[in-house]
Amino acid sequence: MNYEEEVVVCESRLLQAMRDCNLQVLGELLHDDLLFNGPTGEIVTKAMDLAVYQSGNMIVNENIPSGQKIRLFGDTAIVSVVISVKGEFMKQPVSGKFSYLRTWKKIDSQWKMIGGGCTPSL
Repeated sequence: MNYEEEVVVCESRLLQAMRDCNLQVLGELLHDDLLFNGPTGEIVTKAMDLAVYQSGNMIVNENIPSGQKIRLFGDTAIVSVVISVKGEFMKQPVSGKFSYLRTWKKIDSQWKMIGGGCTPSL
């Protein structure tokens, strides 16, 4: 498998782990020093992200990607994708399309998401 194919697999595993609330897989994919800008501008770390899933405050029923684009820069990948999301956050319904930009880096033979951001999509 080439790097682009490996990143596609990681993206798929990430989305499935979010739907399944699989903390083990999320923990494997997210770098310990992750920085992510959420849709309202908040900064989210790996610990914060795992905590919101563990608490049950984040429920993802659907996250369907479209228009995925990947750019490779050696052992680093930038992924741009629009995701149609349905679920709940803090007991409030969430539904809509969001544009994600994620940065993945291959570290010790394993891809880790090191950064990203999300904004509402048109």
